[in-house]
Amino acid sequence: MQFTKWFSLKKTAQSAPIPGTSQVRNDNAGYVWAVDDWARLDRFLILGSEGGSYYASERKLTRDNAEAVLRCIAADGARVVARIVEISEAGRAPKNDPALFALALAAKLGDEPTRRAAHRALPRVARIGTHLFHFAEYVKALGGWGRGTMRAFAGWYNDMDAGRLALQAVKYQSRDGWSHRDVLRKAHPVASTEQHQAIYNWMVKGWDSVGETPHPDRVLATIWAFERAKRMKDRRDVRELAALVEKYGLPHECVPTEMKQHPEIWEALLPHMGLTAMLRNLGKMTEVGLLGFLSEAERFVVDRLSRAEALRTARVHPLALLVACKTYAQGHGDKGKLTWKPRQKIVDALDRAFYLSFETLAPTGARTLLALDVSGSMTSPNIAGMPGISPRVGSAAMALVTAAVEPRHDIVAFTSGPYKSRFQGYGSGITPVAISPRMRLPDVIKATDNLPFGGTDCALPMLWATENKVPVDIFCVYTDSETWAGDIHPRQALVEYRQKMGIGAKLVVIGMVSNEFSIADPNDAGMLDVVGFDTATPAIIADFTNQTPRA
Repeated sequence: MQFTKWFSLKKTAQSAPIPGTSQVRNDNAGYVWAVDDWARLDRFLILGSEGGSYYASERKLTRDNAEAVLRCIAADGARVVARIVEISEAGRAPKNDPALFALALAAKLGDEPTRRAAHRALPRVARIGTHLFHFAEYVKALGGWGRGTMRAFAGWYNDMDAGRLALQAVKYQSRDGWSHRDVLRKAHPVASTEQHQAIYNWMVKGWDSVGETPHPDRVLATIWAFERAKRMKDRRDVRELAALVEKYGLPHECVPTEMKQHPEIWEALLPHMGLTAMLRNLGKMTEVGLLGFLSEAERFVVDRLSRAEALRTARVHPLALLVACKTYAQGHGDKGKLTWKPRQKIVDALDRAFYLSFETLAPTGARTLLALDVSGSMTSPNIAGMPGISPRVGSAAMALVTAAVEPRHDIVAFTSGPYKSRFQGYGSGITPVAISPRMRLPDVIKATDNLPFGGTDCALPMLWATENKVPVDIFCVYTDSETWAGDIHPRQALVEYRQKMGIGAKLVVIGMVSNEFSIADPNDAGMLDVVGFDTATPAIIADFTNQTPRA
């Protein structure tokens, strides 16, 4: 009897664990390694669990992540709070909601020092009114308000500069069933200044009447301008409304919907608009005619998107730029009836801004194989709930960031299924991808969407490189780690590649979903698991590549 047919350390089907290892079963009946709770915390904070994954429902993925966060809180609550603040303030996550939820878990379910740390961190994580309302809803669901929670919310209002608080009050009116009035009635803050008290009174009671004369207090004049602006609905009010926007810096949330059909209003809004708001409204500004041929507004937008430091200062996440580029280039949103004719200069500026949002990297010179998992599980749902950006699309865009820097690279897509490669000479399941950093992102997205897909076999990049004698220093595999279809594990395939090629090749696994799985062996120093769509990812890969190779 050939015992090694059923028990081998060199070749084990992915439907069974490698003997003697701590592998666990993934959501698709394959065997992989589980990342520890601290890595799981990072994945949740950066990628969230919105929409679930291809194999795990949103409910299951959220519950699993929340339980991992709670284990981290029990182990070291202060470390959890510090990590939440670090990732949130650095803008490493496409959405701030996971950080707010994790902070609420720490504030309600941590020990006393952890709760105090979470309350102190609230202004650093909940930086705007919408964040505060999200946090209030999470706290409500986790057990309600205590004295510490009340003091934290009161401090959020009292410690804020009165001028900024007035802008927050008019810009972020309500969300998640909460308004500033609701929060104030529960927090009972004692106003730190007369201006704060006047703002609180307006939040709770409003103003009965608004005259034509601005409020004499410059801070309260912002609220006066908002109250006056929201009463303007007619074409005859355009000039006055534009003047209010310019003088008081009113955001677009303060402008009545009816008045957003006039380019003069958007012209007044644009210089004061935050980068994120500008990205979300490019289509509307194009539709009303503001962003036209040789227009000053278009020049302003292109110039602003060309400033790397401004993008980082505004915490504009690369995923937000990718969404904006995809949406604007297609000429319509994923929801609603708004359509526009895209301006090519803006499409190009959005494309460049995506790369500018990452730190400048020096090439390592390593022979790099960027391997994109294009199996069925990578087609949905969207990363972090961002519209139109599946793990498959996101992985292609992330790979291009490394490809743009590394001169010695190739890109392949891999899967396992009924189709054969279209390229003669390559086996089933792996296909060289005809994309390059010189392509615009919309074209990359289209090329990626057109790739065939089937099951998941994450060993294929190493097997293909071994069979074709391709010299590789580092394999970068973008995947959800739901591998199952191969007759050899990725780790075993990498070991075989090292032995046959005589190259101490490394493996970086870029996780595109916030599950607990990885194909990287935690006991192999030549393998690294990192969180996926993140500004820090390319730098981490470069640092790992530059370390002394493992023979």
